[in-house]
Amino acid sequence: MIHRVGILSILSLSPALLAPSSAGPPGDTYPRQPGIDAEHYRFHLTLRDDTDRIEGETVVDFRFRQPGVTELWLDLASVSSGTNGTGMTVSEVSAGGLPVEWTHQGDRIRITLHDGPKTGELVSFTVTYGGVPATGLNIGPNKYGERTFFSVNWPNRARQWLPMIDHPYDKATSEFLVTAPNHYQVVANGLLQEETELPNGMRLTHWKQSVPIPSWLNALGVARFASRHFGSVNGIPLQTWVFHQDRAEGIATFEVPVKEAMAFFSEAIGPYPYEKLANVEAAGMGGGMEHASVIFYGARSVAMEPATGLVTHEIAHQWFGNSVTESDWDDVWLSEGFATYLTLLSTEHYRGRDAFVAGLKRSREQVWSMEARDPTETVVHDNLSDMSEVLSGLQYQKGAWILHMLRWKIGTDNFWDGLREYYRRYRDSTASTADLIRVMEEVSGQELNWFFDQWLHRTPSPSVEGSWVYDGASRQLKIELAQTQRGDPYTLALEVGITASGEGSARTEVIEMTEKSQSFQIPMETAPADVELDPHTWALVRSTLRRGSSYR
Repeated sequence: MIHRVGILSILSLSPALLAPSSAGPPGDTYPRQPGIDAEHYRFHLTLRDDTDRIEGETVVDFRFRQPGVTELWLDLASVSSGTNGTGMTVSEVSAGGLPVEWTHQGDRIRITLHDGPKTGELVSFTVTYGGVPATGLNIGPNKYGERTFFSVNWPNRARQWLPMIDHPYDKATSEFLVTAPNHYQVVANGLLQEETELPNGMRLTHWKQSVPIPSWLNALGVARFASRHFGSVNGIPLQTWVFHQDRAEGIATFEVPVKEAMAFFSEAIGPYPYEKLANVEAAGMGGGMEHASVIFYGARSVAMEPATGLVTHEIAHQWFGNSVTESDWDDVWLSEGFATYLTLLSTEHYRGRDAFVAGLKRSREQVWSMEARDPTETVVHDNLSDMSEVLSGLQYQKGAWILHMLRWKIGTDNFWDGLREYYRRYRDSTASTADLIRVMEEVSGQELNWFFDQWLHRTPSPSVEGSWVYDGASRQLKIELAQTQRGDPYTLALEVGITASGEGSARTEVIEMTEKSQSFQIPMETAPADVELDPHTWALVRSTLRRGSSYR
């Protein structure tokens, strides 16, 4: 049984009055192009074994959203001194088969249009280029010494080998048409359209992604693979692609956790958003990368036992991060916090509450360690400009904890309803923290700006110390608590777990702190055996509660 308890030291005030006002919308420093919308990319690439140079031709379909647009740009790495000759050289840019005026400097292709297209007009631009990628496309041996090609676009390295708008605000559909030696297999986003044998030992492979995605989720893997199709979940085909030497390990690593995660998230959140799910062993990376419909895993992960947590995390991203994408890098927690908490929710579903709570406690310890290392870091960035700092770590574990505390605040049913509505509303699009707040407020009927403000924009997390005594004369449990973190108090709802003396049942009350120091009284007929804060692990609070001197 859970009761809510009033405070003694101050009158009850609305959290909205006690918390700082909602911050304005975040904004990283990448320049937007509001007059255009990239709708589709068609990447033609030629890869060879005798050189690391790639030859490319990219066709970009732009929809013009405003009149009078006379300039647009695409990101593409330039060749510059200090890069050992790496980078891309553009040889031609055209539109409708006719050359256009362009420059390529400072990692950007700028295209000048003397006659601006009409609003709503669709124009296709073709960029012909070539070069050796400095990064973004790793070319080199895998762990068996065999040559491979694997994209590593996160967070803004697609521009190192693909001309495109390299930022999540502008999502587009895409396709890869890859010509490579025929001893390789090629895997990419979407569905396989074509495999055609060509002269001189080459093969053309064509994959097409029909759902819009941000730049970093475009993926290409070229290697000597063993590929296995192992059924489907809700009509979505499942695939494993591993180095041919790892066939047995790859099957054991992926099949059970993939099916579990796909079944759980499809049922709990909504339909899977893409045409397939392939899990791919990749060279030149560690951990996992959640590319839309084609997840890459570092080679060490394939033989990892168990791999359930990593696989579940990357599959969770297919819903949040991939389909519902943060519109701005300042809000990257909308990817990583969601995937981290959804992984824990899958643990709760398949392995029980104890395993779930154990994972929460590990994550909480990680948050405290990260905050100790950098006491100024917050979950949401403030006008991020250095993309090497896009992930501090707090976006994962603290982001997950914010969602966990939101679940307790608005109730589990409202929380799941909110997740489903957030996904439904922003599927295949972009969203911000403000959009998430709006959905959760609509579903729960609660005002939540203050809640997200204090957890996303403040650091460090709160610490609470206190004591309790039982007053037999007034038959009251008296609790004294103080928030000891620096700065202003948090608005904190905390469970108090009360263990009854003798054979009485346990009891849970809820108190709310809004000041640095407060007193609480809970009526009780007999003295409790023990009292603890947060017995069910709902609060991101470092707490200590000791027994004080007894009343006579």
